[in-house]
Amino acid sequence: MIIILTPSATESDLQELVQNLKDRGYGVHLSRGVEKTIVGAIGAPDEDKATIAEQLSSFNYVERVIPILKPYKIVGREFHPDKTVITVRGVEIGGARIVVMAGPCSVESEEQVIETAKAVHSVGAAVLRGGAFKPSTSPYSFHGLGEDALKMLSAAREVTAMPIVTEVMDTRDVELVAQYADILQIGTRNMTNFSLLREVGLARKPVVLKRGMSSTIEEWLQAAEYIANRGNYEIILCERGIRTFETFTRNTFDISAIPAVIGLSHLPIMADPSHGTGKWHLVAPVAKAAVVAGADALMIEVHPNPEKALKDGAQSLKPDTFAQLMRDLSACAEAVGRQM
Repeated sequence: MIIILTPSATESDLQELVQNLKDRGYGVHLSRGVEKTIVGAIGAPDEDKATIAEQLSSFNYVERVIPILKPYKIVGREFHPDKTVITVRGVEIGGARIVVMAGPCSVESEEQVIETAKAVHSVGAAVLRGGAFKPSTSPYSFHGLGEDALKMLSAAREVTAMPIVTEVMDTRDVELVAQYADILQIGTRNMTNFSLLREVGLARKPVVLKRGMSSTIEEWLQAAEYIANRGNYEIILCERGIRTFETFTRNTFDISAIPAVIGLSHLPIMADPSHGTGKWHLVAPVAKAAVVAGADALMIEVHPNPEKALKDGAQSLKPDTFAQLMRDLSACAEAVGRQM
């Protein structure tokens, strides 16, 4: 349940309420908005909520108490009505500007990643993406260069000043990846790896949480709740396509998930049209659609030589194609009152 305090509530009032909730054995989460302070009480049994709400409403500094029946509490709009904006090295995600995260699927060499970083940065990309640890369906596929790739990404950041987002796949690697990355990514295969979600919740780094390939929107938001419940509210939800009966595209990109999430959650929503389609020539139209649908950010794979890429060359844009897409996206963003 959430408890909304009156505008006149003092810090002492807030602490009294928090202690009251802790004495009841509930988890407590605070959301301080521009006009309202909201206290989330996690753990109240549904059958007791009406009684507890009546008791808490007796405090003169409590404006109202709202039971939350959804399985996700902290990441929902009820708990935090204002949109969350995440700032990473001066880049705001969730604000008026649509942020583009671009780079190679896999880091293959320092030359490759720096060349790509320079190219995408020169046309407006704000965050560098690149895989150091790569999940693969086949155990014989390329699985990334590990810490060497993280060092190469850091070198590219030194050159371009772009923040880095990269995937972490194992609880044992969270500390290592967090030493290098500015944003930790949880991939589709790990959306329900609850141990990993808890671990990145403790890492105090922004997290990109990709939707599971067969997950509902509610399951996706509950996965985000695992991270938020550990105290990390800096979560970026990423729609990357879901598995359906269609075989022409790599996945089926769920464009409706973007406005749906905007209505359900305060977290920024990002689109990954590269994985969503699996075909480079479909990336641009789906990226434009995502912007019009309300996406706060885009994640796009770019490679200087896709025909030689060790992973996902078929869905990677060449730098010149990416540059044209960035120009086109500016017009789309302007049409919906945003900017690139």
